[in-house]
Amino acid sequence: MRPKSISTHTEPDDEPQYDGPSKSQRKRESHALQDIGAQLVELSATQLKRIEMPDNLRLAIEETQRTRSREGLRRQMQYIGKVMRGIDTAPLVEALDAIRGVSARAVAREQMLERMRERFLADEQVLGDIASQWPGADLTHLRTLRRNALREREQNKPPRAFREIFRVLRQLEHGSAAETDPDLEEEIDDDE
Repeated sequence: MRPKSISTHTEPDDEPQYDGPSKSQRKRESHALQDIGAQLVELSATQLKRIEMPDNLRLAIEETQRTRSREGLRRQMQYIGKVMRGIDTAPLVEALDAIRGVSARAVAREQMLERMRERFLADEQVLGDIASQWPGADLTHLRTLRRNALREREQNKPPRAFREIFRVLRQLEHGSAAETDPDLEEEIDDDE
């Protein structure tokens, strides 16, 4: 009788084992989070107030804004990346895009204001549309700006009044949005 040998050979599994993301992938994700954090650090206090985020992330960002040493900034940015690993970053990216004016909604709003300005310059009757959309609009001031913008075009002068019309329309638009979002009103005050 032969002695039975104990087999140390195990049967291979049919399914490959997944150990999670590779070290390189984790590093790329960490750097991406730090990049989002760096964009948040560059924002003003007013802009930061408008973004929903956990308190510990807000405190880390504020601390980073106060830090001046190079090594301290590097460590703080790593900490921000670590804090951001535990949260959903999609709303933060969306808010950053909106602040930078890259969101589709923000672009559409700007284009709508530009079209309204062009229509207003072509026809003073558009003033009625402006008055109905924004009841608090200073129509006399807008009429004066329109007259000045048309004169600037005729005389090939810099388009100061033309730009001013857009700025006034944007303030009116933000003013109507500020009624629903008081933080926007605060931002408009900071811009002036």
